[in-house]
Amino acid sequence: MSQQSPISMVRNIGIMAHIDAGKTTTTERILFYTGRTHKVGEVHDGTAVMDWMAQEQERGITITSAATTCTWADHVINIIDTPGHVDFTAEVERSLRVLDGAVALLDSVAGVEPQTETVWRQANKYKVPRLVYANKLDRVGANFDRCVEMVASRLGASPLVLQRPYFDGPEFRGVVDLVRETAYVWSSDSVDSNFEIQGIPQSMLEECQIAREELLDTLSGMDDELLELLLEEEPVAPELLERVIRAATIEMAVVPMLCGSSFKNKGVQQLLDAIIAYLPSPVDIASVSGFKVKGKQITEEVVTRSPSDDEPLAALAFKIATDAYVGQLSYLRIYSGTLKAGESVFNSTKSKRGRVSRILRMHANQREDIEIARAGEIVAAVGVKDITTGDTLCSEGHQLVLENLEFPDPVIRIAIEPKTKADQDKLADALGRLALEDPSFQVVTDADTGQTLIAGMGELHLEIIVDRLLREFKVSANVGTPQVAYRETVTAVADAEGSFIRQGAGKNQFGLCTLQVEPNEQGAGFTFESGVSDGDIPAEFVAAVKAGAENGFQTGPLAGFPMVDVKARLISGEVHDSDSTEVAFNVAGALAFRNACEKGAPALLEPVMAIEVVVPEEYVGDVIGHINSKRGEVNQMQMRGQTQFVHAAIPLSSTFGYATELRSATQGRGTYTMQFSHYAPVADDTLRRVVGH
Repeated sequence: MSQQSPISMVRNIGIMAHIDAGKTTTTERILFYTGRTHKVGEVHDGTAVMDWMAQEQERGITITSAATTCTWADHVINIIDTPGHVDFTAEVERSLRVLDGAVALLDSVAGVEPQTETVWRQANKYKVPRLVYANKLDRVGANFDRCVEMVASRLGASPLVLQRPYFDGPEFRGVVDLVRETAYVWSSDSVDSNFEIQGIPQSMLEECQIAREELLDTLSGMDDELLELLLEEEPVAPELLERVIRAATIEMAVVPMLCGSSFKNKGVQQLLDAIIAYLPSPVDIASVSGFKVKGKQITEEVVTRSPSDDEPLAALAFKIATDAYVGQLSYLRIYSGTLKAGESVFNSTKSKRGRVSRILRMHANQREDIEIARAGEIVAAVGVKDITTGDTLCSEGHQLVLENLEFPDPVIRIAIEPKTKADQDKLADALGRLALEDPSFQVVTDADTGQTLIAGMGELHLEIIVDRLLREFKVSANVGTPQVAYRETVTAVADAEGSFIRQGAGKNQFGLCTLQVEPNEQGAGFTFESGVSDGDIPAEFVAAVKAGAENGFQTGPLAGFPMVDVKARLISGEVHDSDSTEVAFNVAGALAFRNACEKGAPALLEPVMAIEVVVPEEYVGDVIGHINSKRGEVNQMQMRGQTQFVHAAIPLSSTFGYATELRSATQGRGTYTMQFSHYAPVADDTLRRVVGH
């Protein structure tokens, strides 16, 4: 963003969708039409600018979110192209946290797919206004109306149709703009082919008239001026409609729906116009809030920063990456103030000072040095030490901590070891750097076996990690069979006593308490409440009991796996006038929690995945039989054209190698996607195998 670009003319957007909906292809067209690139890169050729990693080019998928900047109609557009594969959903999560708006892409044949629902929920979580672009309308089976219906039924949104697709026979030729009542028609599929602006085709007049009346009817309840014009049957200026649509979009009351075919170079320019017209600038969204920091303490006092260069600096590090040429890059969203190259900043999350040696504007893996970053920008900083994803950078005299990022827990583990002695130290360093980049990737050492375990979101996620170890870090490693990240819980109400009594040399210790445990609501985690009064047990001892129980929650009674969804209640305790200490009650709380869990019918849980299998009709019987053989359960089946969509739930441990098995069973014509659904009790044979009895 140049010095002259006002912040109201900036758009920070993300491109998000299910895998293979055309996100990167659309971004490549945007870069071409905005003049950012002079040649269109193609995903299938491995030449897409935004898919710059070797692993992305080989597989034809996006693995890491890539940032770029371009200009359209005198506006600056900062774009983040996000992955669509469920294994890399954390990349979408952290991108949406710092974006002002988003474009959700749909494959017009498949409609709303599982990962679309996931990223939609993430966008709802961060209150990101968005518009929908129904892509691939050139394909056989494309159905724009069905996409509109699915946005309403499966995403729970209020679609606002702004365009209708124009077909000349079976051929997709262009789009009709209902706001301006014009048609944009392309003469060919060439990237250099320009569109002609025409009147609405005669064959579509009635269809478009009905669609425009629905559009006006929806918007009339959102603006008094528009309602008055409609009641008086006066013409409505497109500028007024755009203003009303923009306001409704930013309030997330509606979701504008557009259509096109990015691969055939139709509709992308109109999508850019819609991004400028309807998605918010940084000044259109609420000021960012954080907690004030005094000294090294984070207070409960909330402070806000408005998106202005005149405010104190507030920036969030939403991604850490390793660059072969400049070292560690910290991707920052500047919410307020300015950041200059060579300037000192304060990391309020870690209470550390740092210096920004360089500021870069990124274009995928290419970089451009800039002297100053302003409010509303997304840039990369070089030189900041000890920074991790989610840290807040601010001015030292105006400290605050912004809301951190949350990431899903890994669901799959594999053992890893260096192939040679020379690789041993290099492996530990490389894994540490990869874990710093990717918060959904974890490295742990098994205390019992001494094995180094790497944990991630799926098989592909860990496959990419191992591939990067070899290519980028030149470390050869052996990997073992994937292991499932089990959890434990209780299934019944139980109570037990815990005591810690020590007498003799040194200070005596006395702590005694009784805890009750019971199953908590799914997803609620650990909760604690006290059923005793301060007169019976002092508050500091109750807090110590809670801390002890929380420690016990980390290790289940069956096999030592972390626990989930347990409610603990302190029901009684005994205090000694002189010997009771917080340490004693901490230990007593941990023992009471452990004893109560052992009596509370503990259960071993395994992750269950929601899976969608897409297969031709003739293979459905084989696929269902295969799912049943893997302890899976078919929930729903949908027929779309000649294709069946089978929705099922399968334990994660049964999905290892499923991609190969599915391809073999369907002659390579079946595909599937999956995402974590919930934890469920394991089968008896699995319990015996894992627990050992």
